[in-house]
Amino acid sequence: MLCLSDSSLVDPGHLTERRYFLAEIKAVSDFEVLMEASEQAGVQGHVRDHIDLVVKHEQEFLAKRTQTEKMGDRMASLIGSLSYVAAHLILFGLWTLWNTLPVTQSHRFDPFPFPFLAMLFSFEAILVASFILMRQSRISRRSEERDHLMMQILMLTEKEITAVLGVDRQIAERVGLHKIAADEEISQLSEQTSIDDVAQVIRESMPTE
Repeated sequence: MLCLSDSSLVDPGHLTERRYFLAEIKAVSDFEVLMEASEQAGVQGHVRDHIDLVVKHEQEFLAKRTQTEKMGDRMASLIGSLSYVAAHLILFGLWTLWNTLPVTQSHRFDPFPFPFLAMLFSFEAILVASFILMRQSRISRRSEERDHLMMQILMLTEKEITAVLGVDRQIAERVGLHKIAADEEISQLSEQTSIDDVAQVIRESMPTE
């Protein structure tokens, strides 16, 4: 039986061609890896600039908080945690057992129906609602600032696109693309859009209660 691994039965020319073929595959693979890495690095760098800008604005907004707002944020974060819920469950359970078990009858300080515990929970509910409202107010104010910024960006983008379409129509007219330059839809899009008119149309189109 012939052994295919025997070097005496393998054509040297075939081996040479195989080496060249494998070398070409490796070169192409390395080139694709480098291209993909460079593209990813470029995208990551571009995205990183936007992320850094967003983080900068958020840090500036957080730095402008008053001491009261900072305290309210910390309390709201604590209230929304599982530790807060677990602490209340443990407190309620121990309070109930201490004031109901027969062995602690002589040391009860808040017998059933636990009026003192109800008063404490009612007072806590007032504080919790206040902290949550404080945080919601700050978040709403930040959301309004983002909406105003987004509106400014969209208005600027609309003006830039309108200007670009106007230039493109002039270029199309000069190179002889008269049909594209005279297209009705492109012509309408290349005109300035009145934000006030759009807002008025939206108000008139919205259903009333």
